Amino acid sequence: MPKDAQSPKKPRGNRAALTHKVGYALRHPERVGPHVRRAGRDAWLRLRHRMLDIGCGNLRGGWRFIDHLDTGHYYGVDISPDILIAAKETLTERGLQAKLPHLTLTGDLRLDFLPDGHFDVVHAHSVFSHSPLSVVDECLAHVGRVLTKTGFFDFTFDRTEGTEHQVLREDFYYRTDTLLTLAAQHNLHARFMEDWEKRPHGQSKIRVSRAPLPS
Repeated sequence: MPKDAQSPKKPRGNRAALTHKVGYALRHPERVGPHVRRAGRDAWLRLRHRMLDIGCGNLRGGWRFIDHLDTGHYYGVDISPDILIAAKETLTERGLQAKLPHLTLTGDLRLDFLPDGHFDVVHAHSVFSHSPLSVVDECLAHVGRVLTKTGFFDFTFDRTEGTEHQVLREDFYYRTDTLLTLAAQHNLHARFMEDWEKRPHGQSKIRVSRAPLPS
């Protein structure tokens, strides 16, 4: 058959249409739950919440938070001037200048330059895995002050079931009970995030808050 006489390809449906979404859900029911959780997370982040990203680094992951949040509602801190310069480059590459994120150099985690009850979400990814217990203690001693009453602080850590240890003062391994107890000593409610363990993230996660949060 001549090329011009071939039947045209059927145009792909509009993926934004409700009929497409319903059909996709019926064909792939196992994907509905994760999609709903992602959509809920994204919608929640857009509800004028303010986020503090401890150890924001070069915004390899942080730019996604900046993109979702309202203008000026992202606050990233780090101990490295060079890494914050790299973070600004990431902002430029991603075209997120209009979001006006705050990027601040800090030498400790007392957070004394930040206002009371200001942040709905505080996040520290792969920070405590490289921190001695004194640094973790300092952060937990002060993070409650900057959280809203319903806010929470999520942090990841390298977990061990055996003896707590460190490798070359670079990698620190903690028992879950040690960190839960430390949070309680600072009048924080803490919960080990078991659902996080279901995916191979490489680290474990704990959530702390000023008031009890639903499981």
